Amino acid sequence: MTATLERGLNALREQIDAPVASFFTSCVSCGLCAEACIFYRETEDPKYTPIKKLELMRRVWSREFTLFGRIAGMLGLVKPVTDEDLTEWETLVYDSCTMCGRCTMVCPVGNDLTMMIRKMRECMSAAGHAPIELIGAAGRHADHGSPMGDLHKAIHAQVRHAVEDTGIEIEFNKPGVDYMVILSAQEIAEFPEVLGAMARIFKQAGVTWTISDDAFEGTNVGIQLGNKDVARVLVQRVVDAAEKLGVKGVISPECGHAYQALRWEGPNLIGRPYGFEVIHIIELLDQLRAEGKIKTKGMNSEKLTFHDPCQINRRGGINHEPRRLMDMVAENFVETEDAGTMNWCCGGGGGVGANERAEGLRYTAFKRKKTQFEKVAPDKIVTMCAYCHHTLEDALEEYNMDIEVAGLTELVAEYLDDDVSAEA
Repeated sequence: MTATLERGLNALREQIDAPVASFFTSCVSCGLCAEACIFYRETEDPKYTPIKKLELMRRVWSREFTLFGRIAGMLGLVKPVTDEDLTEWETLVYDSCTMCGRCTMVCPVGNDLTMMIRKMRECMSAAGHAPIELIGAAGRHADHGSPMGDLHKAIHAQVRHAVEDTGIEIEFNKPGVDYMVILSAQEIAEFPEVLGAMARIFKQAGVTWTISDDAFEGTNVGIQLGNKDVARVLVQRVVDAAEKLGVKGVISPECGHAYQALRWEGPNLIGRPYGFEVIHIIELLDQLRAEGKIKTKGMNSEKLTFHDPCQINRRGGINHEPRRLMDMVAENFVETEDAGTMNWCCGGGGGVGANERAEGLRYTAFKRKKTQFEKVAPDKIVTMCAYCHHTLEDALEEYNMDIEVAGLTELVAEYLDDDVSAEA
């Protein structure tokens, strides 16, 4: 057995706990998880059944953690996991799963398949069986502050542009303000308009905020790769910056895994609760709306629909907030089939969109979204995740669908009544 294989199997053994044992003993092989998976539904290939992706973990659990499995192993009835197995399963675990959680929602015995895939990725990553794109992004993020490398110059340039466009000052490293804003690399590089949108909204609402040079990028590639040590470093970086500035809250960006990693997994990763609130930007905007601190003027007359990012809605619980904001600015808002908590994934999350090898499969899986949009025929698709925004635009272009995609924060800012001040 090679050292890397042993390291991977040891990482997998460390993941096998009471919830894992409960999972494998309670799974009834009903197949409902397959029907909930975009990769299975669009290919009808049984290897993409979510439970199939966990077969290697089940084999290790059976051989080493159950009495009958140990006996069966000695008799050669349960084969040990080999490096060839890991090579084969790598494409299942990384290419055909966005960790969207839809399979978890339909499991009749309540098994969290998404959590199990995360555990499988810990094994794969430790054994060196992970997409090179994610390995490289994790290294760049840990060493240089973002998966795209050092974006300090880029974020300062984008802030200068936002200040020029809005006439509103945006300060770096300002202590004692209400919130520290973190962005995703996708927003910084591709959708920087969100900065000006936030500046205008926060000015009207009387919210004070800042950006930290120490931690301004919220994507957590450690979560996607399956490396809790990298994930812990990236969360700790944000926590240290927020505590240094003494803010009351950190605003998670329009990015699914950034929100999931920081808000729900972060305290467990660093081993302690935060001394500040973590809130998604759309959660905050909805709070400000409810408090009467956001005033809009006019409404969009186009036919708009909404795409729910999996990690923010299904895994994160933000479902009604974006719809209340949509109702505030859209007079012709229509829902797609299966909208909300059971919405279909864009197909690019969980690192799949960054994995070049998975491109063809991702486009195939997108046919489910394509069907959703064709039934509604919207003029514009609105979402609250920058990576969903990117993935949707890319796949719509692939299928020659001329539909615009927009971020919800920017849409709200577009109809902001700038004549209303915070004092009013």
